[in-house]
Amino acid sequence: MEFRPCIDIHNGKVKQIVGGSLKDQGDQAKENFVAEQDAAFYAEFYKKDGIRGGHVILLNARDSEYYERTKAQALDALGAYPGGLQIGGGICTENAEEFLRAGASHVIVTSYVFKDGKINYDNLEKLKKEVGKAHLVLDLSCRKREDAYYIVTDRWQKFTSVQLTRAVLDELADYCSEFLIHAVDVEGKASGIEKPLAAMLGEWNRIPVTYAGGVGSYEDLMTLKELGQNHVNVTVGSALDLFGGQMEYRRVLELCRKL
Repeated sequence: MEFRPCIDIHNGKVKQIVGGSLKDQGDQAKENFVAEQDAAFYAEFYKKDGIRGGHVILLNARDSEYYERTKAQALDALGAYPGGLQIGGGICTENAEEFLRAGASHVIVTSYVFKDGKINYDNLEKLKKEVGKAHLVLDLSCRKREDAYYIVTDRWQKFTSVQLTRAVLDELADYCSEFLIHAVDVEGKASGIEKPLAAMLGEWNRIPVTYAGGVGSYEDLMTLKELGQNHVNVTVGSALDLFGGQMEYRRVLELCRKL
């Protein structure tokens, strides 16, 4: 299990939010933490520890009045740690190359691929051709509905008709090098992980997967290690002391490296 850091940017500031509270209208979100430092500070911090594969997420829509400020923060982070961070949020064929040139190791994509509630294979093929499978991460963040997990888009606000299953993972793994999966219903709540989701990801092991959402204690890390069979990577956000939480960053690193 690897620790994968996060730098979430909303309205031009590094934040930790409750994922399910994000609204494009009014650029609103329930905030757990708003950083005094900028995104480049966190990128340099992770760089010093040699932690790779973290994700920078732009949480404003491209038509938001805050988007350019958020994008500027993201570009500063990529410049501070070239090749060490992935980037997501509004990525499409038109802008993917710009972020890769700016220093991103991978682009993370959801809404452009899951268009109108289903998988848009034309867009998926275009992306794969544009950036290459080795530089593409698919964000399969999901929410629960009727005891099943469905992929959500548009900053986690819209349900698709695509149920997250092992068969879907198998199919999409042919197009990308990694998956990033936020359990949106518990994202930002530090209330415990989505165990059924973690167990399904643990049973599947073709390409790297990073799980995010609900980690609030060291016990949660141990549970994810067990259910994820030690090959599901983890992001800790609001619970981390870097973002005002109770879990010590250094101890989280130590536990992940031991697991």
